[in-house]
Formats: sequence, structure tokens, C-alpha cells
Amino acid sequence: MNLALWIVAGLLAVVYLLGGVFKVVTPKERIAAAGASGRWVDDFSAGGVKAIGAVEVLAAVGLILPAVLDIAPVLVPLAALGLVMLMLGAAVTRFRRNELKLVAVDLFYVLLAALVAWGRLGPEPFIN
Repeated sequence: MNLALWIVAGLLAVVYLLGGVFKVVTPKERIAAAGASGRWVDDFSAGGVKAIGAVEVLAAVGLILPAVLDIAPVLVPLAALGLVMLMLGAAVTRFRRNELKLVAVDLFYVLLAALVAWGRLGPEPFIN
């Protein structure tokens, strides 16, 4: 179980690090021009999109570094819970925009992040 949690957390960290950096460095208009999956930015200001990207980068770091460095590893499940909340907000935004296929993707990420949070708070916590 521990290995599975590390793999899921690592994959989530890579996805959110890349996505977050993309949102931080890419202008809102370019994200919107990327196609249907990028139209959500129309509901947010440019600063809001960059803030979402920054939260994603921080969550990616929080999924891995505290456990690897053994400094406050309780932050790992908290970062995962933060991703759950972020992606529930994304799913609501997509649902309101009637982007139902993308809602399913967002909910899949919710499940993965919830698995990490549950696993690290419950059966496989980081205990010294």
C-alpha cells in the first residue's frame, strides 16, 4: 500500500507541477486558445488563473517534499486534501459550463488525491 501511495502521489505531483507552472507562466488568452479544455479561464481573472497555478505548484511540492525530507510529513495528506478541494471547485466550474466529459476527469483526480489523503491519514501514515 505504501508503494502505491507513493506512486499515486508522485504522478499527481508531476501533473500538478507541470499544470501549475503552465498556468503561472502562460498568459490567460493563450490558455483559452488551447481548446475546449482551456475555456474555463474565461470564468477567472488573469490573476486568478495564476493563483490557481501557484496553488497547484505548492500542492505538488507538498505531496512529495515533506515526506522525502522527513520534515512535517503530516503536510502530505493536507496537500492531498487541498487538491481534493481544488479539483472539486474545478468540477463545479466545468459542470456550470456544461463540460461534462471534463467533469469526469476532474472527479478522477479528486479520487486519486482522496486516496493519498486517506492512505496517509489512515492505514499508511508517516510514523517515525
